[in-house]
Amino acid sequence: MRVEGRAYKDNYLIHVLLSERDEPGLRFVKQLENCLIDICHQLNISPPLWMEKNTHEFAAWHQTVFHADQFMEEVPFARLQIKWLDDER
Repeated sequence: MRVEGRAYKDNYLIHVLLSERDEPGLRFVKQLENCLIDICHQLNISPPLWMEKNTHEFAAWHQTVFHADQFMEEVPFARLQIKWLDDER
């Protein structure tokens, strides 16, 4: 699974990160969770709260946005977008 993370501050792209994981024995949701955790680790932040709107966005468009208020700690950006890239090969 390949997931791209993009962090934005004041409508400017400040970070582009990639998480690639090869875990064929795991369910899709667990692989996605591991990729999100990996992206957050690269940013040195804790993972955000996954809300129902994130599930709807991801199911519809294979991407979702986390706003700064979804994180338990202060983050150096306004929003974090994750996008599943496997379907773009």
